Amino acid sequence: MKIGVLDALTVGQDIDLSPLNACGDVVIYDLTSPEEVAQRVKDLDVIITNKVVLGKENLKDCTHLKMIGLLATGYNNIDIDYAREKGIAVANVAGYSTESVAQHTFAMLLHLMEHLGQYDAYVKSKEYADSETFTYIAWPYRELSGKTLGIIGFGAIGKAVARIATAFGMNVVYYSTSGQNNSSSDCKRVSLDELLTMSDVVSIHAPYNEKTHQLIGYEQIAKMKENAYLLNLGRGNIVVEEDLARALNENLIAGAGLDVLAKEPIDHHNPLFKVVDKNKILITPHIAWASVEARTQLIKEVVMNIEALKNGEKRNRVV
Repeated sequence: MKIGVLDALTVGQDIDLSPLNACGDVVIYDLTSPEEVAQRVKDLDVIITNKVVLGKENLKDCTHLKMIGLLATGYNNIDIDYAREKGIAVANVAGYSTESVAQHTFAMLLHLMEHLGQYDAYVKSKEYADSETFTYIAWPYRELSGKTLGIIGFGAIGKAVARIATAFGMNVVYYSTSGQNNSSSDCKRVSLDELLTMSDVVSIHAPYNEKTHQLIGYEQIAKMKENAYLLNLGRGNIVVEEDLARALNENLIAGAGLDVLAKEPIDHHNPLFKVVDKNKILITPHIAWASVEARTQLIKEVVMNIEALKNGEKRNRVV
């Protein structure tokens, strides 16, 4: 079985891909441009990819292709109808990054709330060495205990975030973007407007679809508390970035943390660069999913998907 990994660099250079060798003859490409796809995949039995766009134009000469294995949960980069028409299996991986994203959520929140960057810079500038007192409280911070966390999107990741929030002593409410997640005994389901107005922290963990497209704009942010924080670890286009930049510059909320953006990598002219107080916004380059443990599990899952194919079994099948 001939297997090709088209964009191995997207899972990092520190992750061991050798388990794939047990599945067949493997060729690994760090990245594959749109112009290179057709040539690289035409003789493959299995394509493994994260974000490379695959469809009729670059798959039409594939005479041996049996499966597209995704290094991700999402599959919007695959022409599913074409794959179904040609009998090409498509298998994704779900649930591997839940704990990683939940952890990163609180890493971002605590960094923002406790002004860790400012305090670290103060000490390293040696200003602290000249301080008249042992402590320096220039940027007051509040405790999470007793505060309300509003979660937008209450799937596996949203529930994991809720669990951690509860350990901090927070009250948790949520808004279900699908309308399918029901209340539990510990978390109350509320409307979006209720969530925005009552929450000290609003954390987005929803998928991107027609219901969540630009769900949070200026009008919604204006409903939040002035000392509240907005986190987006769902998808970039859920938040209107221009509106968020305006809201931060107008001090409508205390700060924002983003791990996802409308365009990735970020555009040089992204309006978020216009936020005047850089300490009010924290942006990480789509790494919440990418703990070492999560990426290692991802490779294990892909291997199991391929082994299932070889054994005539269906596992994690989108198609």
